[in-house]
Amino acid sequence: MAKQARKKDIEQKINIKTDSDEKVKNTDTEKESPESLFYELEKSQQEAADNYDKFLRASAELENYKKRAVKELADAINYGNEKIIKDILPIIDSLERALDHAVANSEDFDAFVDGLKLIYEKFLKTLEKHGVEKIDAVGMNFDPNFHEAMLQVESEDYEDNKIVEEFERGYLLNGRLLRPVKAAVSKHVTKGKQE
Repeated sequence: MAKQARKKDIEQKINIKTDSDEKVKNTDTEKESPESLFYELEKSQQEAADNYDKFLRASAELENYKKRAVKELADAINYGNEKIIKDILPIIDSLERALDHAVANSEDFDAFVDGLKLIYEKFLKTLEKHGVEKIDAVGMNFDPNFHEAMLQVESEDYEDNKIVEEFERGYLLNGRLLRPVKAAVSKHVTKGKQE
């Protein structure tokens, strides 16, 4: 019953013509029947309902994506180091074996040193595998982007601003500075000027 009343209201509104309606329909010479207009209205309402449903679904999907992205980011932060940690664990095992060997065989110091050198090389290879590389600095020009000057040393052997000694090695991670080289930088002097 409410549907029939609504239909009559719509039909009455359609039958009322204004001047603006006539201007808009000046190209359309035929009158559309109330039934066809009612059909068009119902079709438009159905399309609007479908679009609203699509909007709600897209909105829910976006919210789910946001939650999933936050969870993935948290997992990446919490477990992102898992691969490198797994690669470092065998090095820790090697260090433990070396320490056990040093305690049991304290008179074989050369073998202990050789073992430590092997572990050091293994550790460097593991870091290289994960994109970490050493910065070679001794004899190179001082570059404030990669080096941190700890002191300046007067030297006849080196030109100005050459790195003469490393106190702490620097590293790059995939080409980005991870830690600068801490070094002594030369200041060239001639034999007669050095005190």
